[in-house]
Amino acid sequence: MKTGTKFIHAGAEPDPSTGAIMTPIYQTSTYVQEAPAQNKGYEYARSQNPTRTALEKAYAEIENGKFGLAFSSGVAATDAVIKLLSPGDEVICGNDMYGGTYRLFTKVFQKFGIKFHYVDMQDVKNIAVAINENTKLVWAETPTNPLMNICDIEAIASLTKAKNILLCVDNTFASPYLQNPLDLGADIVMHSATKYLGGHSDVIQGALMMNDQKLRDELYFIQKSCGAVPGPMDCFLVLRGIKTLHLRMQRHSENGRKIAEWLRKHPKVERVYWCGFEDHPNYAVAKKQMRDFGGMMSFELKNDSVDEAKRVLSSTKLFSLAESLGGVESLINHPATMTHASIPREERIKNGLSDSLIRLSVGVEDADDLIDDLNRAIG
Repeated sequence: MKTGTKFIHAGAEPDPSTGAIMTPIYQTSTYVQEAPAQNKGYEYARSQNPTRTALEKAYAEIENGKFGLAFSSGVAATDAVIKLLSPGDEVICGNDMYGGTYRLFTKVFQKFGIKFHYVDMQDVKNIAVAINENTKLVWAETPTNPLMNICDIEAIASLTKAKNILLCVDNTFASPYLQNPLDLGADIVMHSATKYLGGHSDVIQGALMMNDQKLRDELYFIQKSCGAVPGPMDCFLVLRGIKTLHLRMQRHSENGRKIAEWLRKHPKVERVYWCGFEDHPNYAVAKKQMRDFGGMMSFELKNDSVDEAKRVLSSTKLFSLAESLGGVESLINHPATMTHASIPREERIKNGLSDSLIRLSVGVEDADDLIDDLNRAIG
């Protein structure tokens, strides 16, 4: 089945009672049982909900996996993965990861005896050096937020499988349209479905996809026991969003290329971070494992001052200054004070995330209008 067809029909079955083509919103907390322990699969909505079941089936299908699980947010999905571990276990992760993931690792799980090592994952050798007998998980993010660094999923998977270490890939920036980590050897794929999967800035949700039954059962137990589950309306919204994912990602990618190339030629722009440039350090890897390069990018001005960056951030009209990404509308963001504020400044600077870096989530508007908006703001 071709990608576009798969996204439209993933998880979709006509409602058996009415024939409704769209999955109904089962707005219920509990289910009537004919007799104790005879419940036709549904007992209580924290454990299962028919709307969520349809979405979880869709999650598996769009990532070419066997199983999908829906969570109340991307952070909740990440939280569930780390709960697979025990005190004394160690995790290797990227040194330029999303700030919310870094906060969860350092402020919550570190105090429970889980140790995290932060390395430059652009070179798989750095991961190999960091592995020890306590390493149980490698957490990869590619492209990274916000510097658009690329790591080689297939090479990392080869390394982790040989060592019996789990590999989880945060695929939020790429989406299943551009990249499928399970096909490249990952054990788990994580999405903040709030972003491209929902696609309309109207829902908060997270997702995990996997192929292994035992791993699915362990994660389902955590989902059910810890309770970070999405409501049926949120599940419906993501199901609806997935149906147009391929159309939106095509436009995000087309607009992203136009704007990245335009920014690079602008006399007041010093550097543009976008993984579609042929001189990107890991362009060959990106081209191998991605179908296109998306609409996420960051840039620095030649006037490398925070005040100048803030002036630009506050001067756009079509690009809205806001958290998040992946919606149909374009967003502009200041990572140092917004998405990555939880990372200590010295760590950010060391890893290349400057105080003046500006991040763009390029939407699906007309690219020429977006370029005019940025041109006016940059001046």
